[in-house]
Amino acid sequence: MTTPVIAAVNGFALGGGLELAMCSHIRVASSNARMGLPEVSLGVIPGYGGTQRLAQLVGRGKANEMVFTAGMIKADEALTWGLVNYVVEPEELMAKAEEIAGKVLNNSGTAIASAIRSINANYQDGANGYEVEVSEFAKCFGTDDFKEGTTAFLEKRKPNFRG
Repeated sequence: MTTPVIAAVNGFALGGGLELAMCSHIRVASSNARMGLPEVSLGVIPGYGGTQRLAQLVGRGKANEMVFTAGMIKADEALTWGLVNYVVEPEELMAKAEEIAGKVLNNSGTAIASAIRSINANYQDGANGYEVEVSEFAKCFGTDDFKEGTTAFLEKRKPNFRG
């Protein structure tokens, strides 16, 4: 997927709910959010990428703790661990997600798609993330968005990306 996905987590995100949130590129949680992967308490493991994505986001040790104990963590702890990008009050949750989306939309969609492919390559077996980055970087130079971005910069105006 080369379109950025922003998850807004409010309340409980347990098991599949947290696994779904971890699939997103950016996660915003309300201060009342609670997250966890309780599957081992049911005799199974997180089976939809939960063990892999959690370890990528928070590190092996914290992922082990969270999965092995089947415990829940609060939003502020999720922020400290790197599981979410922001924590806001519940009434500010959607506004924060929309603020981030607005910032993303101000930029080149083709460049963002290239960035997503480059970042994701680091987590793909057999892929060399650096090589993907160099390739994606080179592709950007031939795009209309690159021409518009550099022209807007030189003309001291905001770009009008059409992607």
